Parts: sequence; C-alpha cells; structure tokens
Amino acid sequence: MRKQEKSFSFLEQFLPEGSYEQVAPFFATHTIHLTLTNERKSVLGDYRHPVPDAPYHRISVNANLNPYSFLITLLHELAHLLTYVHFQHKAAPHGNEWKTQFRHILIPFLGKKYFPSDVERALFAYVHNPAASTCTDPDLFKALYRYDEHKPGYKLVDDVGLNQYFVTEDGEIYQKIEKLRTRTKCRHLHTNRVYLFQGIVEVRAMRRRPEFA
Repeated sequence: MRKQEKSFSFLEQFLPEGSYEQVAPFFATHTIHLTLTNERKSVLGDYRHPVPDAPYHRISVNANLNPYSFLITLLHELAHLLTYVHFQHKAAPHGNEWKTQFRHILIPFLGKKYFPSDVERALFAYVHNPAASTCTDPDLFKALYRYDEHKPGYKLVDDVGLNQYFVTEDGEIYQKIEKLRTRTKCRHLHTNRVYLFQGIVEVRAMRRRPEFA
C-alpha cells in the first residue's frame, strides 16, 4: 500500500493544498492507471472500466486544469469507478447511482478550505444534482473559470459589457445587446442577425468599436 500511494504522490502538484491525503486512499484501494493528458476541449476527464486486455481501472484527467477543477474532475471519474465496482454495467453513465457515488465522494472535501469560498458555494448547490460535466452548471463553471489562466483580453460572454464587441473562436465579431435569464442576445456585426449565446462561452473582448462596423 505504501508503495502504491507513493507512486501517485506527484498528484500533489495538481491538487489544492492538503487535499492529496484524502485522495490517496482511492489509489491504495483500487488498481488505477492514471493518465494526465493535454487539453481536450470536449472533455475534462475520462473513465474506462477494466477489460481482459487491461485488467485495471483507467482514468485520464486534463493536466492543464486549475487545482480546483482538477480535483473535481478526478473525483468525478473516481465516482464512475465506484459506480462500476458496485453496479458493473447495470447503471447509466451519469444516472442516480453515479450521482449518489459522486455526492459521497465530494461532500467530505467540502468545508475543509480546499476550495475558495465562491467555488465552494457553487459546489454546495451543484452537489444536490450533479451533472455530467461542470460545464453544464453555469455558476460552478464561472466560479472555476476565475482561477484559470487566460490569454489577455479573453473572458466569458457574461463578463463582456453591454453593447461591447467581442470575437468568437471562429473569428466572427458580435455585439452584446441584451442579457436574458439564461442566454444573451448578440448581434452579428456583418449580417445584423441576432444570436443567443450561453454566458459561459469564452470570447476575446474588443476594447473599441471596430472601424468597419
């Protein structure tokens, strides 16, 4: 057991200070092959159950995540592991069985000052009905986003000022014109068509009105 825990001690550099001691027992109890990957925009982590050719649990986590996102993602995947251990293939990927396991894993990490207060407030709300991804919970996503490293000028649509312009990933320019309850109305610069944006979409804000607008 000591040897196995030691082999995963490198995780301390990716996790919030002091949290590794609570994570380590999972690796001592289960045979896990952990992979840290480069950024994957469509997924933060992944779990694969044992198969004959690979008779161990396989977990991958994006290495570029901030410590709080990394811990939440790791716990998310460990919840998949425990769901598989208890229910094999009888449970849906993010069904009630997984939600229960995730709650049981996550709750002991709350109230320990592992997370900043804004992230912890969002987690308390999120844990009542955890979703398949933190990206689907706007409050939690925005709280975690504050602790990411960003290129200068990049921010979320919700943080762009009203009537200001921004550039999307595909190079198109929009003007933010109205904040609705769950979406934001934005006018496409060249066509004048209005589109609805999620507030958690990352864009590059423009300091001034484009000269050709």
